[in-house]
Amino acid sequence: MDHSTDRKTDRKTDHSMNRKYEALKEILRQMDRVLLAFSGGVDSAFLLRVASEELNGNLLAVTAISETTPAHEQEEAVRIAALCNAQHLTVETHELNDPEFTSNPEEKCYICKKYRFGLLADLAVEKGYPVVIDGTNADDSKDFRPGMRALRELSVRSPLAEAGLTKSEIRALSKQLDLPTWDKPAYACLATRIPCGSSITGERLSRIDRAEDFLRGLGVKGQVRVRDYGEMCRIESASDMIQTIAAPEIREQIVNHFSKIGYKFVTIDLAGYRMGSVVRQSAPEQNGSKQGR
Repeated sequence: MDHSTDRKTDRKTDHSMNRKYEALKEILRQMDRVLLAFSGGVDSAFLLRVASEELNGNLLAVTAISETTPAHEQEEAVRIAALCNAQHLTVETHELNDPEFTSNPEEKCYICKKYRFGLLADLAVEKGYPVVIDGTNADDSKDFRPGMRALRELSVRSPLAEAGLTKSEIRALSKQLDLPTWDKPAYACLATRIPCGSSITGERLSRIDRAEDFLRGLGVKGQVRVRDYGEMCRIESASDMIQTIAAPEIREQIVNHFSKIGYKFVTIDLAGYRMGSVVRQSAPEQNGSKQGR
């Protein structure tokens, strides 16, 4: 094995990443004064840390809170903002008041982001911040993300993407900065657990949140999703966690708890977690109720 070639490749990779990191700092300095849409996830936490250092207080981090936001993510956002010594506000949003959103079309993320970032744009004007930024990274354009259209329409800037920083690079840089989010699993709003065309309700979102929180409390690490199909749910987890979930003593606890919060049928997806898997599927009743009877 040619270790010298590997070292050269590593140095080249590090140089590219550091060049992008410096470009990010310059982009932020040119913006001068910004409002950051802050979720507390890997990307926005890294962006908050760098912006806090580069903008000398000319930064306001704002976290949108609604029934679509897992409770533990709300708490994490507050904690990370404090860790970065950033000025931080939380604002309540009310997506569930919009029947177009609750009807759960494929473009619900566009509807949600257009509403949320519209509120943030208004808040930015009110508070005197000429630029609104978010944590979209260079990899995000490769995924199905209808919400990105809303960001373009509202002139929201994405400094991480502009600098060309990928998710893996953001994790590596976050680790260098001792950010606790460097290995945090990717986050998605609770509404993504409900199949398109099946109504989004506060009751379903709360049930999903409690179910996923219970699984994490049992020691299920990494990615975990509870896909909600009404009386039935489908648990997706990292592949190495499937055996943990299926262990008799754990499985019994899950079934008992899930039945108490409203699930009559609990399934484990043996394929493991896949991003956006529920988008590619319809609710069972939409597939034809005669199938599988």
